[in-house]
Amino acid sequence: MHGNDIIAGLQVKGITLIETVDCNPYELEIRVPRENFKAACLFVHTYLRSPVMALFALDLRRDNGTFEIRCVFLAKEISRWCTVVVSVAGNNPAIDSIAKEIYSATLFEREMKEMFGILPQGDPDLRTLRLHEEVCPEGAFPLRKDFAGIAAQKVPVCGYHFNRVEGEGVFEVPVGPVHAGIIGPGHFRFSVAGEPIVNLELRLGFTHRGIEKLFEGKSAQECLHLSECVAGDSVIAHGWAFCRAVETIQGVQIGADAFCVRAICLELERIYNHLSGVSGIALDVGFSFCAQYAALLKERVLQVNKKLSGHRYLKGVLRIGGVQRDFDQVVLRCVMDEISLIKEDLDKLQTMLYGSVSFMDRIDETGVLRKKTAEDFGVIGLAGRASGVSLDLRRVFSDGYAAAGFRRVKYEKGDVLARVRMRIDEVYESMRLIEVFAKQLAPFPQNKGSAVRKDYAIGAVEGWRGPTFYWVKLVDGTVDRCKIVDASFHNWQGLSVAVLGNIVPDFPVSNKSFDLSYAGNDL
Repeated sequence: MHGNDIIAGLQVKGITLIETVDCNPYELEIRVPRENFKAACLFVHTYLRSPVMALFALDLRRDNGTFEIRCVFLAKEISRWCTVVVSVAGNNPAIDSIAKEIYSATLFEREMKEMFGILPQGDPDLRTLRLHEEVCPEGAFPLRKDFAGIAAQKVPVCGYHFNRVEGEGVFEVPVGPVHAGIIGPGHFRFSVAGEPIVNLELRLGFTHRGIEKLFEGKSAQECLHLSECVAGDSVIAHGWAFCRAVETIQGVQIGADAFCVRAICLELERIYNHLSGVSGIALDVGFSFCAQYAALLKERVLQVNKKLSGHRYLKGVLRIGGVQRDFDQVVLRCVMDEISLIKEDLDKLQTMLYGSVSFMDRIDETGVLRKKTAEDFGVIGLAGRASGVSLDLRRVFSDGYAAAGFRRVKYEKGDVLARVRMRIDEVYESMRLIEVFAKQLAPFPQNKGSAVRKDYAIGAVEGWRGPTFYWVKLVDGTVDRCKIVDASFHNWQGLSVAVLGNIVPDFPVSNKSFDLSYAGNDL
């Protein structure tokens, strides 16, 4: 498969191509007329077997009176992004919806409608995502360039339309958005028939902060600091993805040492979050001892982070073009000794978890997400790989990980047990990778250089939840548009399917096994 094959396939289908551009070694851009947008997206989706990784708009009305819409797919066999681009008129903008045919586009189309006022014609679900009707007047489109803020006015009280399941013996159980535990706000509305869940609807957006708007007009360095705050448990994933986009625009290659520092931090971030997830899963099924044991291991990793970088959550390590600081070899050796001790304790934790009949009974066959469903919904990352979806960006875009002998972890069963196994196995692999990068045992080629062809680029990193995606456009040294997609945005709908047929008391452990971010989703 090559980029030329995609272009040839589109032409065979009779799809008009206005322009095709190799933006850089990682990105192929295909511009089509409005009437061919849907057909082009459907072909690329089918040909690449890729979900919609991002679908978003730019407001170019000041330049040429149009909105530009970009639909991004991943050609993982050739390590390239493939973007279908179309322009629509600035007055009454609309496109043909692709959501019926590609379900992974659904939330992106809803987001585009409420943030830009671009109507996806034919989309059966145009409910709001983040601008809740109770507080936000209709017609306020925050990501348009002429947005001047939401005027203080009385908003008519109107309820969010939940899809209801009706019938004898069916009743609803609303949970949230305020919860008893210290978690983010989200509303979960269960429809149950007796005990089994027959439908779950999610309503999120309660932590919407206007992050993408905050990026506009700021320097790249300011936006790097901002990216580290998008999701507090994914500092390196978001920061590195942003850096990668800007570095691609500028044609910057990071050195081997800088790559190793970044990769060590990314894997430490993966370790402490996976341990936190294991702790939460154990707690939700009443296995308190193992929950505290795993939490203690997480705390030890956070202390390693502090010793190594000066920050428990690894903020301030990155800079555009490299890293802020190199790791002291003496400190790094101490860190490796501590990781070896944590590994020994992880062996004990794993034995306790898998040896507990009651723990295994609660998580085996609970919260099952089948591979076909995961593929249709565009579920990616940890949750996707537990269901047999193979995508891991560490195998797609990184010569450094390839040279380190990176071994992807994947399961097929798609239940809570598979997601627990994923976490534990990935922690072991992350520990091994950290040792390789720390000792620099495997020399590797630097990333391919990219000639500056455009003022925009994609940056993506495999965070601990999954791919963290940034599309950045720079104008005169400042960010004109930044599109962010956290893996949580893809995966929340997978959770709503995984719990079907389970009982409501099993929801917390299924939810924790996905371990999705409210802040990363709501932006």
